[in-house]
Amino acid sequence: MKEEVFETVRRLMMGLLEGMGTKTEVEATLRGEDLFLDIMGDKEGILIGKHGRTLESLQFLFNRMVNKQLKEGARVYIDVNGYKAKRADSLTKMAARLGERVKRAEKALTIGPFNSHDRRIIHLALKEDPALETESLGEGEMKRIRIISKSQTP
Repeated sequence: MKEEVFETVRRLMMGLLEGMGTKTEVEATLRGEDLFLDIMGDKEGILIGKHGRTLESLQFLFNRMVNKQLKEGARVYIDVNGYKAKRADSLTKMAARLGERVKRAEKALTIGPFNSHDRRIIHLALKEDPALETESLGEGEMKRIRIISKSQTP
């Protein structure tokens, strides 16, 4: 990725955040072909939203803006004050706790709905447990997850 593309993306985000009335700093890093924007500042709740849904929408819209402006494919990932790492840790711990409950009760448990990123974290957290399996249920972006004890499956 060229340096001017890198700076254009950063400038676009700063302009967007300024228009929203937030006092923030944007740190941009390149990992492979993907660009990661870490936003640090105040009013993080406005940028993150409930369960990260606003952040997810902001990332989607920003990617559309960037790709229209640059005329070349660039994938931008956005995080606010380390929210995504905290969310992943929280989901992993929740999955482990619920997995233990399913094993004790030997009864399936359905949780959610979750977006695809959150579902992936939960599936991966329980993948290594030989006594459990998981499956996604539903249609569309927001799906539920069923945690099943393998002693229940035929």
